Amino acid sequence: MAKFRGRVRRNDLEGGHLQLESEDGQRYTLEGGPFGPGDDGALVELDGHVDKQVLSFAMTGPTLIVKAGKRL
Repeated sequence: MAKFRGRVRRNDLEGGHLQLESEDGQRYTLEGGPFGPGDDGALVELDGHVDKQVLSFAMTGPTLIVKAGKRL
């Protein structure tokens, strides 16, 4: 597992989903974790892993499987 830091963003594409805009400029589609649409804009630190095998309608970056997370 790795740590990721950045901001949670809500994306309305394909019915809506959450993304992480990481500090290094990468965007990840979030799967799992303690965050919801009300957390849009929150600065967070997440534990998880990127799964490049996941297929998604989101099409906004690789999927980050979140195991744990917290607001900063």
